[in-house]
Formats: sequence, structure tokens, C-alpha cells
Amino acid sequence: MQLSDRVQKMQGSPIRKFNPIAIAAEDAGKKIYHLNIGNPDIETPDCYLDAIKKYDAPTIGYAESGGDKNLQDAVIDYFKRYDVELKRNDILITNGGSEALSMAFCTIINEGDDVLIPEPYYTNYHTFVTMSGGSVVPVQTSPDNGYQWATEEQLEAALTPNTKAIVCITPGNPTGRVLTLDEMRLVGEFAKKHDLWIIADEVYREFVFDGVKPTSFSMIDEIKDRVLIVDSISKRYSTCGGRVGLLVSRNEEFQAAVMKIAMGRLCVPTLEMIGATELYKLPASYIESVRDEYEARRNVAYEELMKIPGVVCQKPGGAFYMTIKLPVESAEDLLIFMLEEFEDNGESMMFTPAAGFYATEGKGINEIRIAYVLCQDDIRRAMELLRLGIEAYKAR
Repeated sequence: MQLSDRVQKMQGSPIRKFNPIAIAAEDAGKKIYHLNIGNPDIETPDCYLDAIKKYDAPTIGYAESGGDKNLQDAVIDYFKRYDVELKRNDILITNGGSEALSMAFCTIINEGDDVLIPEPYYTNYHTFVTMSGGSVVPVQTSPDNGYQWATEEQLEAALTPNTKAIVCITPGNPTGRVLTLDEMRLVGEFAKKHDLWIIADEVYREFVFDGVKPTSFSMIDEIKDRVLIVDSISKRYSTCGGRVGLLVSRNEEFQAAVMKIAMGRLCVPTLEMIGATELYKLPASYIESVRDEYEARRNVAYEELMKIPGVVCQKPGGAFYMTIKLPVESAEDLLIFMLEEFEDNGESMMFTPAAGFYATEGKGINEIRIAYVLCQDDIRRAMELLRLGIEAYKAR
């Protein structure tokens, strides 16, 4: 018996790859500060569980495949903040943003199609594109200019005869790169010129810093027929385990096609949608307060990183990640050292080696991603441990 060629092309998650080593270190009594995964410590709003607890129907039945209408209506009201008018049929409720992505690629990609993605990129995109029969083609970037990529020259250089879509993660994971509305329009013109779909991953939409106003590809009316918006409750509302996402499209042909997949998987869990409905009703002031906290955490992390000689890092503009070039040859080797050999007063820290966020062989070997999802004091201590760990590693 043989496994499929498709699954053998997939890569495992670099975010979770080293968890067994970290678990062994913690079992041995070492405290690990986990900056390797975007699992926020900000409390989930009470309204989520309160709504679920009030559910009093005698059974928990199937929901509609497209999603609960009350949740769709709450999403419609949410997007009005961006002067975007949606209908229920424009909104497909999914099992997290991950299902939204896998459904989108399955609906638009044929065997042999290429998908442009600026690298480094959220590693699971490789899985989603490969599952659909496509291939990732990277748009090249550099840490020296903050991973800028939305230029005509960079996009044209990556284009292939088989290009079908372009992925735009903004604010970016793993870099924190934020596209301006002008850059979004440039991408839109590029997509129109070459007849491409745009996958706009906006799950960190409001987490933009330094006074920048949140934006969305849905605000650009000229490209509304080719934009597929991915959204989620995971990060904005600290509900990663709730697994409720959105796939938003005003292309009726696309929505009718993707609904075939949605009906095949039946529905999103009923109770989670009830909770998510209340999250989307939260006022903008709630999201602004969370954004302010992440901005403060970014500032702490960046301030401490700048104390490490040889580090290359541009201050990220959004999300809660930053990608950092370290003065070492191998970030993976450093991480294993940090978990297995290094400690300071019984403590160490964990990051994600960035090579797994690249499609280009050999890139990112000395880069890492951190997720500043812990409280400010813990982030400060984790950055101190990184500095001390690098010193000990280089002194071996």
C-alpha cells in the first residue's frame, strides 16, 4: 500500500515540531516561556461562553451548511464599520480560518496551478495549496526592509504561466507586515491584469499599530469579484479553540461552488456559532483595547531585541508576530540548545525557527518567529533569556 504523492509533498508545522523537546524540558522542571505559537493569553470575552450556556433547546441539531443566520447578520453589521455592504449569501461560516482557506483553494485551484505567496508566510498555506493540487511560488522578500513585497517588480518576477491566485496576509504572519490601502490597490491592479484570484487573509485586521487605520481588501469595490476574504474569531477575540471562521466573497459563482464543499462537511458546530455571534457584536472599543495591549507588547519585545548584538529586525506594523534574523548559523540548533542545555535560574524560552515559513530552499535558516502573546513582564524576561541563550550558545 502507498500513501498519496500529494500528502508526501506536505511539510509538517515548524510551529509544533519541537513541542516534544519543550515538554521534556518542562517535565524535568524547567520553566519555558512559549513565544512559539500564536495562542493569546488575553481572556476570551465572557459573552462567548455566556451565550453558549444560555442555549436551552432539547437537542443540538445540525446548523445550515452556510452558517447560522444570526452569526451572518452579526458579521454583516461588523463589516459596516468598513463601509462594506454584505448579504448573508456572501458569508460562509467555516470551521476556523483554516477550513476557509482549504475550501477556497479547493474551489479555485486545478492540478498544476501556481499560487503566489510572499515569503516568509504562514506555514500551513503550503498544506492547503498542496491539498488542492497546486504549488506555492514565493514572492521574494528581505528582512533588511521589513519584508516588503507589494511592488509591481516583485510580483511580476514571481509570476508564472500557471499562476491562478495571489495570497495577501495582512497584517502578516509571521512578519507583522501591514499593507497600506494603496498597496492593496496595487495588488488588485496586478490581479486584474493577470486575471488572478486574491486570497486576503485578514484574521489580524484590527491589530495595526502606530496610529494606522485598519483596512480591508473588501473596501476596494473594483476587485470585489476576485477577492476572497478569510476571517476568524481566533485571534481578535482570543478564541483559538472556538474554531469559527469566515469565507467572504461577493462572487456568486464562487459562493455557489464552495457551498458544495460546505454541504459535504455538513456544518460548523452549532454552539460555537452561537458564541461567535456575540463576539462579532462587541463594540470597536473592545478590539481597540486589545490592539493597544499588543502594541505595548510589541514595543517591549522590540526594545529588548535591540539589546542583542547582530540582530536584524524591523519593528512590525501589526499582528502579534515578528520575524528576526539572528547572529547564528542555525536557528533550529539554537532552539534545541535553548530547550535541552540552556537555562537561567531554571528558565528558558521557545521560539519558532523560520526556515519552515519559506518555500525557497536555504532561506530563513538563521531567522526565527516570535509571537508576543504573553504579558509584558513575561515577554521582557523571554527576550532576556534569548539574549543570554545566544551568548551561551556562541561561547560553547
